[in-house]
Parts: sequence; structure tokens; C-alpha cells
Amino acid sequence: MSSCGYETRKERFLFECLRFVKDISADSRQFYQQQKTKTISVLVKMETKLEQNQVATTVLYLNESTPNITTTDTNLCNNPQCYMVLSTPEKKAIGTICLLAGPVTFLENILVLLVIASSTTLRRRPSYLFISSLALADTFASCFFTISFLDFHLYSQSDSPNIYLFKLGGVTMAFTGSVGSLLLTALDRYLCIYQASNYKVLLTRTRAKLAIVLLWCVTIVISFLPLMGWRCTTKFNPPCSQLFPYVDHHYLAFWTGLQLVVLFLIIVAYVLILWKANRHETAMGGPKSGRQSVKGQARMRMDIQLARTFSLILLILAVCWLPVLSIMMVDVTVTLTNKQQRMFAFCSTLCLFNSCVNPLLYALRCKELRGEGCALLACCKACRERTLGNAQGQRNENDSGISKKSKDQAVSDSNPDTISESVDKQ
Repeated sequence: MSSCGYETRKERFLFECLRFVKDISADSRQFYQQQKTKTISVLVKMETKLEQNQVATTVLYLNESTPNITTTDTNLCNNPQCYMVLSTPEKKAIGTICLLAGPVTFLENILVLLVIASSTTLRRRPSYLFISSLALADTFASCFFTISFLDFHLYSQSDSPNIYLFKLGGVTMAFTGSVGSLLLTALDRYLCIYQASNYKVLLTRTRAKLAIVLLWCVTIVISFLPLMGWRCTTKFNPPCSQLFPYVDHHYLAFWTGLQLVVLFLIIVAYVLILWKANRHETAMGGPKSGRQSVKGQARMRMDIQLARTFSLILLILAVCWLPVLSIMMVDVTVTLTNKQQRMFAFCSTLCLFNSCVNPLLYALRCKELRGEGCALLACCKACRERTLGNAQGQRNENDSGISKKSKDQAVSDSNPDTISESVDKQ
């Protein structure tokens, strides 16, 4: 009995041990299954994150290497092709405008510079020094703007950042110098009207030259600031401009604000001149008699003509510059669409048109400059006629020398016959 009880207890103990082991193995299998599930989920997350990083790296590489691939966000721009938004008909229209206005602007301003440089009288007057600065800036604009604009929009040339910013700096320098020269011309006319008695004392030739040198030094520094380092660090994405690659919004806002201030000062100067002319016209409109009345009417007609000229100048300034500057300010504040970018491309040609019209408004309307131009043309014509006359005289001398030589040869040929005849006669 004792042995049976012992065996029973032993079997029961073994049975309990087996059940305990079985429970432990079940718990271990469950724990292993849980750990396996957690490990698999962690690995899946790591693989997903790795794939996302690889996709992002691939997209970034493709955006930098191929110009035709962009990200899914239409508001972001990753290559210069985003700025080349013109269609084929628009490119033809832009090319026609630039190829017509560019050479005409260049020839007009070169003619003004030649006339002023050839005249000692005009070179001494500050007004014509300012007009020379304006003509020089417009000459640069006709070259830099036409070449850079056609190269980028028409031929879709993608330059390196430094080369592009150098070209853009040349265009910015030309137009900044043009607007600055317009300001100097407006201030010159303001002093001439409001400080007529002290005009020659206030504005001497030396001061005019210093003002022009200071203007161009400031213009060059401001224009090439992006090339010196004030550029967009993200190349194309915000805060980069959507009108000019590599240009920072802050620089664009700075330059646009500066041009608006300069244009405002020009408008104020001409408005004050017009107001002065209107007051003078009103004062001259009273009852006069005799010779004084004739002089007053002539003076009033001149003031009216002056007012019309300045009104035309203000109108052209507003039409040519306000659309471009307005779109630039919009670019600083909000995101532009492709339609607005195309509109800016066409509005930019108005600045070239302004450079084309400036010689007609400021230079060729002056009687003195037209007289010097006619004198220069007459001098060139006289030199040409003198050159042709000298060439004709030399040709006549050559012809007379040849005829004389042929005549002597004929006489020498006839001498033997004459001698033989004289011998026979003897």
C-alpha cells in the first residue's frame, strides 16, 4: 500500500511537472509570438521610412539634374525652366518687339552722345551732361536688356547662377541709371524754374559731374548686390522671386521700393514745375496792351508748351514703369501664377520702350541739340564731298598724265619718219 501510494504521488508529481512545463512552454510561445510581431512591425516601419527617404533623395536629384521634372507642388520651382513660361506665339511677339526697339534705341542714344561729345558748347552745360548720362544708360539698356531677355525667354538659355546674376546686374544697372538720370534732369529743370537767378551758381559743371559720378557708383553697387552675395539661398524655392531666378524677395523689395521713391520724386518735381507754369500762365492772362501784351502771349505759349511736354513725360513714365513695379511688389507679397509671369515679360518691354522714347523727349526736342546735330551732319557731308573731290581730282590728274604720256609717245614715234624725209630731201 505504501508503495502504491508512493507511486501515485510520484505520478501526480510528474503530472504536475509536465503540466507546469507545458504552461511555461505555452507562455513562452505566446511571448515569442508577441515579440516576433513587435519586431516585424518595427522592421516594416523602418523599411517604409527608408523607402520614403530614398524617394525624396531621388526626386531631389532629378530636380537638380533634369530641367523638365518638378515636384507635385505647383507653387514650388526647382529649376530655371519654371521661369520660361512664354508660349511659341508669345516668344515670337517678344522677339519682334525687342529686335525692333533694341536697335532703334541704340542708334538714337548713340546719335545723342555723338552730338553732345562733338559740341564744346553743349559739353559745358550741366543740362546736357545729365542728358548724356541718360543717353548712356539707355544705350546700355538697349544692349543688355535685348540680349539677356532674348537669351533667356526666346532661346531658353540656362546659365549658371553667377553668369545669370551678372547679366541681370547689367540690365538692372542700365535701368537704374536711366531712372536716376531722369531724376537729375528733373531736379535740373526744377532749379532752372524755381532758382532762375541763382541757377548757374547752384548747379555748376563740376557739381553736375560729381552728381553723375555718384549716381553711377551707387547704381553699380546696388545692381550687382545679388552677384556679391545677396541672393536666394534656396535657389528657386521661397523666399526666392518667381520673376527672377536666384533673386531674394528682400532684394527685390528693396530695389522696387527705391525705384518707386525715385519715380515719386520725379513726379513731384514735374508737378511743381507744372504748377509754377500754370501760375505764370494765369498771371500773364490779364489785360495787357502793346508790346508787353505780345511778349506776355509769347511767354504764355511757351509755358503751355512746357506744360504739355512735362505732362507727356509724366504719362510715359507712369505707363512704362508702374506695371512692372506693381507686379514686382505683388511677387514680394503673394505667389504669382503663370499668367502673371507672362504679363510681366510683356510689361518689361515697356521699360525698353521708355529708353527708346527718352531721346525724343529730352534731347531731340531741344533746338540747340538739333542745331548741333544738323551742323554735325553738314560737317560729315562736307568731309565726304571733300574726300570725293580729292579722289576725283586725283583721278583726273592720273588721266591727264596718261594722255600726256601717250602724246609724247606719239611724237617720238613720228620723229624717225621726219628725219628720213629730211635726209632724202637733202
